[in-house]
Amino acid sequence: MRRLEIAVLFVLGVVGGAVGSAWYYHQAPVATDKAAVEAIVDARLAQAPKPALDTDGVKSIVTQMLAAADEKTKQNSVATIASLDPKTLDPMIETYLMNNPTVLTRMSDALDKQNKADEAAKNKAAIAQNSAAIYDANDVVLGNPKGDVTLVEMFDYNCTYCRGALPNLATLLSTDKNLKVELKQFPILSQGSVEAAKVAVQVARSGKDYWAFHQALYSSRGEVDAGAALDEAKTLGLDPDKLKAGMDGDDVASVIQKSYDLAKALNVTGTPTYIIGDEIIPGAVPLDQLQAAIANMRACGSALGCPAKG
Repeated sequence: MRRLEIAVLFVLGVVGGAVGSAWYYHQAPVATDKAAVEAIVDARLAQAPKPALDTDGVKSIVTQMLAAADEKTKQNSVATIASLDPKTLDPMIETYLMNNPTVLTRMSDALDKQNKADEAAKNKAAIAQNSAAIYDANDVVLGNPKGDVTLVEMFDYNCTYCRGALPNLATLLSTDKNLKVELKQFPILSQGSVEAAKVAVQVARSGKDYWAFHQALYSSRGEVDAGAALDEAKTLGLDPDKLKAGMDGDDVASVIQKSYDLAKALNVTGTPTYIIGDEIIPGAVPLDQLQAAIANMRACGSALGCPAKG
């Protein structure tokens, strides 16, 4: 256990009153305030190697707990923290944690829950700020163009996980006739991926069956590059020479660059990544998770879930 994590648990235990009273009578109280508590925490943090939480995070926990405590508990707690030195503090912490091991689990669960809530709020704000880029007219549209829910997928033709997730997308398209799917070229794995995306942009503009082209590339063997993409485009009746000549056009490059810019804005670093409503879903998640997000969007306009009915 890192010393910093133990120090955080000590602060939480004292402020919450779990062990504060016993320690309070062990040492004579001294006059202090919230600033002093934060100073003590800072001093302990300076001694901790590679802490899991930073100084501001710990001080924030202390501040919130003190704000929630009643005045008497607050005075007793800050006095106790100020009066105990590390030599006295460490054995007490160890004894408390050995007698109450579930504290670690509860803290870990609470921290995980808070981190997920913070991440969801951050993603929701980023999606709202980049809505125009997310729902781009240059994107490939599958399913119902006027569907009541839109699922966006950022993908790479050499992404193994995208290949594995293709059956889920096929199932959604075949079973949900009111779903709109937008595909974004996001070639990040190789130069071959970039070349294939440049061909794919032109195939999308041709009006040919992009879904057939999409499935064919994910069903091909070996690396998907310009050659593989041009071969599949030819089966749709397109001229490979013209497509090859158009690969370096600024209009093609701009489509892919928009995906890169959007990924940076949303902190998307891998494929596949799905965007639905107010949620960013990274990775090849199970089909039922996508279906649940779609159902939530229809029920209450939030992919993250609907408020419980009272």
